[in-house]
Amino acid sequence: MTRIDDTFARLKADGTKAFVSYIMAGDPDYDTSLAVMKGLPGAGVDIIELGLPFTDPMADGPTIQLAGGRALDGGMTLEKTLQMVRDFREGDATTPIVLMGYYNPIYSRGVDKFLADANEAGIDGLIVVDLPPEEDEELCIPAQKAGLNFIRLATPTTDDNRLPAVLTNTSGFVYYVSITGITGAAAAEAKDVGPEVARIKAKTDLPVIVGFGIRTPETSEAIAAVADGCVVGSAIVSEIAEGKPVEEVLAFVKSLADGAHRA
Repeated sequence: MTRIDDTFARLKADGTKAFVSYIMAGDPDYDTSLAVMKGLPGAGVDIIELGLPFTDPMADGPTIQLAGGRALDGGMTLEKTLQMVRDFREGDATTPIVLMGYYNPIYSRGVDKFLADANEAGIDGLIVVDLPPEEDEELCIPAQKAGLNFIRLATPTTDDNRLPAVLTNTSGFVYYVSITGITGAAAAEAKDVGPEVARIKAKTDLPVIVGFGIRTPETSEAIAAVADGCVVGSAIVSEIAEGKPVEEVLAFVKSLADGAHRA
């Protein structure tokens, strides 16, 4: 059982949906992003999704691309991202952390070394968007053996023929991308998402969490109501990009978390 598994078991017992928040490590700088990260659990965040800055984030829209650019310009690296997790863990041993990014920095570090370091730092799961199921031997299976959840994305174009491959070797939860396109591109609609979540849940016992296109407490509540929870990223990153104080960013996160928890 990972922290992710424990969290979903607790939420299920409480009859509550999950709220997952995304931030980019090192955006706009190390200290600010760490302060936001440390405040997320108190703002109602059940699982933290931590972005690993990368130069070519193909799945991300302008908001998160710019956040990654700011982090990289500030000297953020994979090693500093792992240190950020260590610093967070000094005060929080229970909130799950999912590292979301791309394979190149992991490959450059070496899979075995990365997995050992990630475990030691306190990371619980991985989302690596440019490694399809056909490449499971590359990172997914080694990660599972190392005790990390490997979380896969399903999308509106994942048909019934493709879905079994997506679900094979996935653990922790399934991340359903509510729209076709990049992060922050359009608004999620519960009426569209609900049937897709039901289709996925008919094929797996894993929780299904919905992300992309959620920007308001109302949408957070509506989407969480038809899934096991929701993820918000671009809307939170936008608040950080505007230079708002940490307290204001966290107040916004709390409004979104409250929405999901009302579902």
